[in-house]
Amino acid sequence: MLAQQRQTAILDLIRQRGGVRVSQLVSRFGVSDMTIRRDLEVLAERGLVDKVHGGATLAGPGSAEEPGFAAKSIRQQAEKRAIAERAATMVEPGMAIALSAGTTTAALATLLSDVRGLTVVTNSIPVADALYQNPRADQTVVLTGGIRTPSDALTGPVAEAAISALNVDLLFLGVHGLSPRTGFTTPNLLEAGVNRCLIGAARRLVVLADHTKWETIGIATIAPLEAADVLITDRGLPAEARTTIGEQVGELVIVEPD
Repeated sequence: MLAQQRQTAILDLIRQRGGVRVSQLVSRFGVSDMTIRRDLEVLAERGLVDKVHGGATLAGPGSAEEPGFAAKSIRQQAEKRAIAERAATMVEPGMAIALSAGTTTAALATLLSDVRGLTVVTNSIPVADALYQNPRADQTVVLTGGIRTPSDALTGPVAEAAISALNVDLLFLGVHGLSPRTGFTTPNLLEAGVNRCLIGAARRLVVLADHTKWETIGIATIAPLEAADVLITDRGLPAEARTTIGEQVGELVIVEPD
């Protein structure tokens, strides 16, 4: 297969799946790791894909374009795991917490099975699934109803009504992007409304956002940066961003991925 033919086939796969791993492409096309990386570099230079750690995703989402949960789950996996591990240390027995939709909050959910007397409110199907995988008699999972989005969030008036009647100690919020001008944003208007209700139900807001979310802007603002009591991110966040964010959020926590 010629390089151009292989690159076209790779692009078709990424369009179908939202993202691919280098290892998957090596196995599929029977070429070296370096060859696949060169192919992805060519596609990235043409603006067709975004290179991410270990693979590639479709490039250049607009402010209203919403990647699916599967596509987002292959991005920055080490960073998200480290962020989730740090967030888990904030959860204590007997708490009522809320987890918004998102791949980092889903990673956090997998770390909470041993916390006793925990109540978790969520509008995320993957979060609820992760908690149901390890059921405990002393844990309660409250999954809202509503309209399902590409990120597997339940949104709309049904979800908002359910959340508005509750009170939780902590909200762990996943976001599509953050910037000084637009605050925390999402590409989904309905999801923004539910997230605002989650913020209103929580005593403290903890935002989970890896470094790639910096200066990414979705169509709808959820809250300004100063609304966050804690922002947990990773060491990839640029120095100037750390200064800007540190001046606005209550506490900025930087984690070191493995």
